[in-house]
Amino acid sequence: MDKSISPVIAMITPGILNLLMENRKLNLDEASDLLYRSRLYQALEDEKTKVWRLSYPTLYDLLEEELTTGKITFPEEQ
Repeated sequence: MDKSISPVIAMITPGILNLLMENRKLNLDEASDLLYRSRLYQALEDEKTKVWRLSYPTLYDLLEEELTTGKITFPEEQ
């Protein structure tokens, strides 16, 4: 992970985890496991993708897409 974006990721991650716990009725460990093992999180850690610029609700929607379809459709302009 690029250290310059790690503070941003640290601010975004709780929002995504909370949405996962609320919407999927998961505990924190289960939600964390889903998020940290996802392709979305890999993209989030890669500064070049600029995914970290998206809001956490948008990131959550992308994660749900990945979990339900196995694919992620990133927005054109990030």
